[in-house]
Amino acid sequence: MTAMTDFQYPAGSGPMTVRDLEGMPDDGRRYELIDGVLLVTPAPGLRHQKITYRLYGVLEAVCPLEFDVLGAPFAVHHGDKIELQPDVLVGRDEDFTEKDLAAPPVLAVEVLSPSTAIHDLNTKKAVYERLGTPSYWVIDPTEPALTVFELDVDGNYQQVAKAAGDEVFEAERPFPVRIVPRELLGRLG
Repeated sequence: MTAMTDFQYPAGSGPMTVRDLEGMPDDGRRYELIDGVLLVTPAPGLRHQKITYRLYGVLEAVCPLEFDVLGAPFAVHHGDKIELQPDVLVGRDEDFTEKDLAAPPVLAVEVLSPSTAIHDLNTKKAVYERLGTPSYWVIDPTEPALTVFELDVDGNYQQVAKAAGDEVFEAERPFPVRIVPRELLGRLG
């Protein structure tokens, strides 16, 4: 597998842009762009969606006024070759437009699916790190488990916490919130 930076486009073509995404069909799939390379993922399943919506509710309930919490689909843009749609994101209120978040989120959350896990744990994590997103959370819905990465002083993600099942994660960044992975499944837990 080649690194994203080593990708070679076929002769006569070039990297896609954010503008190219505007022509994608509204077919339930998620279309994201990383360094001009298109990622297409199918619609998520029940456990994924249950966790996403419940996490949104937990974060929204304690979100300070200077931040906003949004769920996918909502675009995070960086230049014209990156558009990501994290499952849940927290951004500074002043950084949002009606259409997108044109600055790095302060928190990006991805809930793993069989079709997205490798990108969520590697590719997207690396892009959010490069963009300077202070906190990146990954939730595995099968356990369920939450893994928390935060930027260190050198701008690299370090795993700072992991909570599974009924374990409690007390977040301080981007604001104080208590997360219990199993509770995010609701009746499915």
